[in-house]
Amino acid sequence: MGEISSVFSMCGMCAVRCPIRVEVRDGEIKWVEGNPHVPAIAGALCAKGSAGISFVNDAERPQSPMLRIGPRGSGQWRKITWEEALDHVAAKLKEITGKHGAKAIAIADRGGVFNDLTASFIKALGSPNYLDHDDTCGKNVNMACQSVFGYGRGDLVYDFANTRHIVLYGRNVFESLQVGEVNNILDALDAGAKLTYIDIRATVTASKADKFLMIRPGTDYALNLALIHVILKERLYDADFVNKWVTGLSELESFASTYTPEWAEKETGIPAHEITNLARTVSMDRPKVIFHGGWMLARYTDSFYSSRSVYILNALVGNFEATGGLILAKGANDAGAKPLRSIGANIPNAQDKIFDAEMSDKPLGTGHILNLYKAIKTGKPYPIKAFFAYRYDPIASMPDPDEQKKILDNLDLLISIDVNYSQTAWYSDLILPEASYLERSNLLTTLKGKKPSFVIRHQAIQPKFDTKPAWEIFTLIANKMGAGQYFPFKSIEEIWNYQLEGTGVKIADFDEKGLVSLTNEPILMNRDELKFKTPSGKIELVSQWMTQNAFASFAQYASPRKPENGHFRLAFGRSAFHTHAQTQNNIYLNELASENELWINQGAAENLGIKDGAMVEIGSSGYSGKIKAKVTPYIHPEAVFMLHGFGNEIPLKTRSFQKGLSDTRLEQGLLGKIDPVGGGIAFLECMVSVKKA
Repeated sequence: MGEISSVFSMCGMCAVRCPIRVEVRDGEIKWVEGNPHVPAIAGALCAKGSAGISFVNDAERPQSPMLRIGPRGSGQWRKITWEEALDHVAAKLKEITGKHGAKAIAIADRGGVFNDLTASFIKALGSPNYLDHDDTCGKNVNMACQSVFGYGRGDLVYDFANTRHIVLYGRNVFESLQVGEVNNILDALDAGAKLTYIDIRATVTASKADKFLMIRPGTDYALNLALIHVILKERLYDADFVNKWVTGLSELESFASTYTPEWAEKETGIPAHEITNLARTVSMDRPKVIFHGGWMLARYTDSFYSSRSVYILNALVGNFEATGGLILAKGANDAGAKPLRSIGANIPNAQDKIFDAEMSDKPLGTGHILNLYKAIKTGKPYPIKAFFAYRYDPIASMPDPDEQKKILDNLDLLISIDVNYSQTAWYSDLILPEASYLERSNLLTTLKGKKPSFVIRHQAIQPKFDTKPAWEIFTLIANKMGAGQYFPFKSIEEIWNYQLEGTGVKIADFDEKGLVSLTNEPILMNRDELKFKTPSGKIELVSQWMTQNAFASFAQYASPRKPENGHFRLAFGRSAFHTHAQTQNNIYLNELASENELWINQGAAENLGIKDGAMVEIGSSGYSGKIKAKVTPYIHPEAVFMLHGFGNEIPLKTRSFQKGLSDTRLEQGLLGKIDPVGGGIAFLECMVSVKKA
C-alpha cells in the first residue's frame, strides 16, 4: 500500500464550499475533514461534507455524456462520447446563432465564487445572457442591501464572533448549515452574546436562542416597522453615526410614526412589550448588533421591503464597519495586493443588452430567471433558443414544474451540465456530466472578508467515470464554436498561472494550507472615512436608485391574507443533512432522511382529526399528494411546513425515487408570483388544503 498524501481543497456538497483537507492513498480517498488551518473550521465538517466520499463512488450519478433520443422527460437516452456531444452542441448552437444571433443563448448557474468561468464563457460566445439562481434565494436581500448601502449582500460579512446581540429572521443557521458561521455564533454565545430568533416554527436555532418569537407568516415587515418606530421615538439609535452617515431620517421617522408595537402585535402575534423590549435591548448593545438581512427571502411579495427594513435597523444601530457588526468584505486591493485576473478580462462585451434590460414593468436589476422564462415563451424582447443549466436545477427549485416544462419546450436546445441527475437534466436534450468536486479542480478564487485570501479547490483523485471538470467542458465548447482564442487553456495549471500573473503568488504556495492569506491583521475602514456605493455616498434610507426606477423607498404595510378553514400557507426549508434537491439520493444522507413530513400545528390538526404520524392529503389547484403528518405545537397555526427537495421523479436515482412529496408541485400558478421590487419568487404565497388521507 502507498503512503497517504494530503490535498487541500474545497467541499462541494453545498454552496458554502468549506475548505477541506483530503487524505488520499493509492488513488482512493480515505478521509475528508475541514481545513485545520482555518480557525472557524478547525477540522470540522458537517454531515453533507462527510458524505462526499460516498458520492464519488456512487454509480447513480451521470457517468458519461447522454443524448436524449425520446420525448423530453421520457428518460430515453443514448450514451455518447465527448466528441459526439461537443459536435452536437456546436452544430445546434451554430444553427441557432445563424438564425437569431448569439443573444439567443443563455446560461444560468448557482452563482458563487466560480462564476467567472460561466460569465466569461457566455461572453466569449457573444451573448450577454448570464444569470444565476438568486431569484429563488437572496435576490430580494441583495437588491434591498444595495438600495440602502450601495453594496450587495455578498459585499458584507457578519462579525458573529465579536457581536453582543444577533437577531435572525427565519435564518435557521443551525440547520441550513455553514460550519464556520455556526462555530463563530457558538463562540459569541459562549462569550455572553444574546440570540433572538424570529420564525413561524421552532427550529434547532430556536432551541439555541435566548428569545424565540413565533411570528404570524408574512408579517416580518410589520415587526420591523414597529422596531424602527420604537428606536426613533425613544431616540435609541446611534445619533453620531446616523447624523454623519445616514440620509432620509426625517422621512423615515414620519413614515414609521403610526406603526406602533401595539399595532404590530395585532399583525404578528408578538406581544407589544416583547417588541419594545427587543428595540431597547439591541440599542443597549449597539454597535455590536447584527440584524441578519436574511438568506432565502424569496418568500413573500413584500420580502424586499422586509429585508430593506432589516438593513435600515442595522444602519440605525450604527454597526457598519464596526467590530461585532456588518463588515465590508475586503478583497485583494484592500490588502494592497493585486487581485486574481478574470479569465474574461480580454473578452469583448456582447453588443446586445441582457434579455430583460429593456423589459418594462420589471423589478430592480437584470438577469431575473422569470424574465428569462418570459423571453423563452414569448420571444420578446428577442428569442432565447438555447439554455445551459450549469449545476442549476430550476425545475426542482422553482414553482409549478409542469408549467416550466411547457415554457422550456420553446427551446431548441436545453443542456444540463451537472454532477447529479437533476430534474432539469432529466428534461434536457443533452447531459454533460461534470466530475465531482473531489475529482476536479476549479478556478482560483478570492475569499473576501476581514482577512482576505486566495483559495484553491484542488483535484484529489482521478475521475471515476467519463466526466470532466467544468473548465474543460466550457473550453472545449468555446473551441468548437470558434471562440478558442478566448479560452486557450490546455490545463487547470495554465488557468491558475494566468489568474496569478502579477500577484507574486505561485501555485505551490497553496500546498501548505490550501489558501494564501493576503493580510495578517483584519482590515477595517476608518469609521470617520466610510465609503458607500450609493449616489450620495452615504446610507440612503430614501434611495435615489429606487426613486430613479419608480419605486417608493418606504411601502405601506399590507396585511397578508389568512388561509380559509382547512387551508394553510405552505412553507418549506432545509435540514442540516440535505442540500436543497441535490443530496436525497446520497447513500448515507438518504438514511438520515429518506422522506419529508408535514409539520402541522397541534390545534389545527385536532380540528381536522389528524393524528401525529398519520398520512394526510395536501393539495393545491388540482394537484395533491400524500405525506406523513408531524403534529406539533411548535409551528404557527396558519402554516404547514415540509423539507424541500423530495419527490424525485428520476428512476435512475433508486434510493430517493418517488420518496416524499415535492413542495414545488404544490406551488401551482406561482411561477409568475414575484416580489415586484426585488424580483424574488414569492414561494410562500401558496395556500394548500390539508385533510386526512
